[in-house]
Amino acid sequence: MDSEKRAEVKDEADGAGVQSLTPPLNAAIIAALFLAEDQEKRFARRVAWLQAMIILTAAGVAYGMKSTPQYAIAMLGGGAVSVLNGALLAWRMYRAALHPAKDAHQQLRLMFFYATERFIAVMAMLGLCLTVLKLSPLACLGGFVLGQTVLLLARLLLKIKTER
Repeated sequence: MDSEKRAEVKDEADGAGVQSLTPPLNAAIIAALFLAEDQEKRFARRVAWLQAMIILTAAGVAYGMKSTPQYAIAMLGGGAVSVLNGALLAWRMYRAALHPAKDAHQQLRLMFFYATERFIAVMAMLGLCLTVLKLSPLACLGGFVLGQTVLLLARLLLKIKTER
């Protein structure tokens, strides 16, 4: 009787061991996470390309209206800062997905650090454009604002489109 009980326990343990390695529910969650991460990467690339195309179009319009390349270059400079901001945001989101934080406090600290990093990068790049390169302030800030507007609208509108 004791040997029969051991055999049953061993059979149950073998069956449970196989099921615990890849349970269907966990496998579905992991696949969904990989799919969401892949979609977010493609989405971030699409937003960056859309930003670049709109900034190039706006720089072309500025060049056509003012007939001087300084305004177009200033608009491109401000737009490049905006594209850098969006690319930095996408990169940090990708890195955060690769190495998830263990607790909420660490996640919050990282979020504040990443926001501060983006703010400092934007201020430094705009400062370089305005002081060192001596670009037109109105055109440079206009390009930056246009790029940020495209970033926000694209994330809202393209997300709604992909959810349907």
